[in-house]
Amino acid sequence: MDVQMAVFHCADGFLKQLMVTKLSQCQYALPLLVPDSFTQQIEFPLWTFRQINKSWKIRNTNNETIIQIQPIYKAETPMVSFFRFGSVSSSKSQLMNSLINEKHNTFFHRNCPGSSRTRVLMDGVVEIAWFCPSGSYDDKFNDCVAFCNLHGDAGDHEKQLEILTEMSSVNVVLLQQLDRDDKSAAIIQNMYRNSKPLICLLTENESAVTEIKKRNYKIGLKDRNQSEVSEELRRAINDCLSESSSTFRLEDVSKHSNIRVDEEDDDDCRRGREAAQQMMSLLEKKDLTEIKESVLPHQGKLWHQWSQKNKELHRPRGEETEMDISRKQTEMKRIREQQHESDVSEFIKLFIKEMNSHAANQIFFIKWLRILLDEQTSADLSYLNHKYCEKWSTVLQLKYNDKSEQLKAEQIELERISEDLQAAAFGLEHIMREIGQIYESCSSVKKNKKDLQVHFSSLPSLAAKMMISGFPLELMDGDAAHVPVVWISAVLDELIQKLGDQRVFVLSVLGLQSSGKSTMLNAMFGLQFAVSTGRCTRGAFMQLVKVSDEMKTQMNFDYILVVDTEGLHAPELAGRSTRDHDNELATFVVGLANLTLINIFGENPFEMQDILQVIVQAFMRMKKVKLNPCVFVHQNVSEVTAGRKNMEGRRRLQEKLDEMTKLAAEDEVCDAECFSDVIRFDVQNDVKYFAQLWERNPPMAPPNPKYCENIQELKISIIFHASRSHGMMLIDLKHRIKDLWEALLNERFIFSSRNSLEFSAYRKLETKYNKWSWSLCGENK
Repeated sequence: MDVQMAVFHCADGFLKQLMVTKLSQCQYALPLLVPDSFTQQIEFPLWTFRQINKSWKIRNTNNETIIQIQPIYKAETPMVSFFRFGSVSSSKSQLMNSLINEKHNTFFHRNCPGSSRTRVLMDGVVEIAWFCPSGSYDDKFNDCVAFCNLHGDAGDHEKQLEILTEMSSVNVVLLQQLDRDDKSAAIIQNMYRNSKPLICLLTENESAVTEIKKRNYKIGLKDRNQSEVSEELRRAINDCLSESSSTFRLEDVSKHSNIRVDEEDDDDCRRGREAAQQMMSLLEKKDLTEIKESVLPHQGKLWHQWSQKNKELHRPRGEETEMDISRKQTEMKRIREQQHESDVSEFIKLFIKEMNSHAANQIFFIKWLRILLDEQTSADLSYLNHKYCEKWSTVLQLKYNDKSEQLKAEQIELERISEDLQAAAFGLEHIMREIGQIYESCSSVKKNKKDLQVHFSSLPSLAAKMMISGFPLELMDGDAAHVPVVWISAVLDELIQKLGDQRVFVLSVLGLQSSGKSTMLNAMFGLQFAVSTGRCTRGAFMQLVKVSDEMKTQMNFDYILVVDTEGLHAPELAGRSTRDHDNELATFVVGLANLTLINIFGENPFEMQDILQVIVQAFMRMKKVKLNPCVFVHQNVSEVTAGRKNMEGRRRLQEKLDEMTKLAAEDEVCDAECFSDVIRFDVQNDVKYFAQLWERNPPMAPPNPKYCENIQELKISIIFHASRSHGMMLIDLKHRIKDLWEALLNERFIFSSRNSLEFSAYRKLETKYNKWSWSLCGENK
């Protein structure tokens, strides 16, 4: 804890925020009030909590499960504060762990490995953690509850004691005995007289829980079973909370006098917030599903129409004449002119103005904008997701009951909600997409827009600066299913101008929706790709990771370019157009990468088989074989140490891939006998099995240490592949993106993949039938 606090004191605002966000994900307590080591001035690091969201489930009076997802700084919850007076033999932090998560040390304590009784930097620090219920009948608390822990003797830290007792719903004190002559007696008497419930834990008392007066208890700890004590304490806290209406909100801590709030004290952070709030004020009182249409006009219908016309132009039908092609080119030019005539919204003007200022608060501004956009959209997205789930359940029931007329109406409504979900997704990537389309329309007509305060040629520099600062950039627009090649090329040119023509290793990841791709990349490289169940935005995103000087000795690269794709086969977007988009996206990122991670949830690769066959067939058709290697990652696999089981899994995977390749080779009249004839693949070394991410069930489950070991093993494997690869220069990457996308546009395999998709559908039916008949008839089937 002293080491952690030393790093915290030395870190800048961004590193502090990253530390606290990761501690929260790992279910550890977070610093709430931190005294300065020299002046003892108390700091409340509110900025560090801004990226943390908590989710939990509660049951209402009708016994229905309600899902709550909130930014933690806005959540209103009861708070239970723990204090120690004097020197005691029992560990307060250990007792708190038994209340929150008895199998995980949420609060570090004296009996943890590597701990000692002495502390250097922890005296007076207040930590906070939340218990988040799962909606099950065995939840320890029925609602989300905040727990605060004041380190050190509470009598020596009056300010922290005052803040916590004022904001808490229940106060719990740990001391040797209730003694009038004790120096802390006056403080405890005041707490006893206070209207708020008080629970006294006496280390030298052997008695069970006793109610001194209404909602005031004492519990003895001496020579008692800790499990019994924990249960008594939990019942007492629940009893107190059931009759208390007081709640605590993290943001309100900043209202206390004589404490320093990091956001207010940091001028860059404050100015960044003010600029972001000014932008957000333009979105007030606007319906979330209509915001993008009004403030981001360049990426709407016109961009989608242009993308569709471009695909038609590159994929002409046999009966089309030169006149038809010329008409399409004219139509595309007209669409670009219409785009160019569209007004630039005040929202985008403010963003460009802020990004063009040379102030030090630019990164704060971008982070604040992301935080405020997430805050504005989260409630509406939760509501729409809830509506979608309800409607999807109705559609499934009607399918089984064969009510065709009603089913059709419900499916239309389901599609409408799905469109609302897409429209309601509004983040930083949509702002950058708009700027990209402004640039492309100006480039097409070769003149600046009349209401654009800067020359359009300066816009790629904004995106390049963001990439260098560690923000991802959209590579493929998933809504329009198109790569804006002109924009991406210009951004890469700017990167070359700013960094030089650096050598990069391109790592892409591909997998089904909610299979853990982004979580894996975030854990491996410390990235911050959006992580959620279910997708809102679509497409592919690229992020630069600078290679340290030490790592350059193992691989000759300056940067790793990580390409993260949105999940394939999203059930809410099922349909022909989505299937084509998934095939196109998958083929593009595999062809682009120096190494592709194929992410599979569980042991069975069957769900990815149709996508992989399309990829193999596409590259056979384009006469590209011996592609760069791929590594298969099976996530959430139990018994990861069972070597024989893993060998059997590898054998079955190899057979599936080879069978799939032969089918594709027959259709394309190509000489390929196995998967490794097309994509470099070693079944012994390029298949990884990952343990489950969480130990037990969320929302209170900590990460599995074995998962972290698997991440490190995969990282070593990636470094090994990188050491044998030449990678590419940034200028080569630019040409590769352009050439690959042009090749994909000119191929019609995306829309004529009868072999892959019909075969896949047949195999799915066959597999289901075999499983059913085996279970029904046993070995004599």
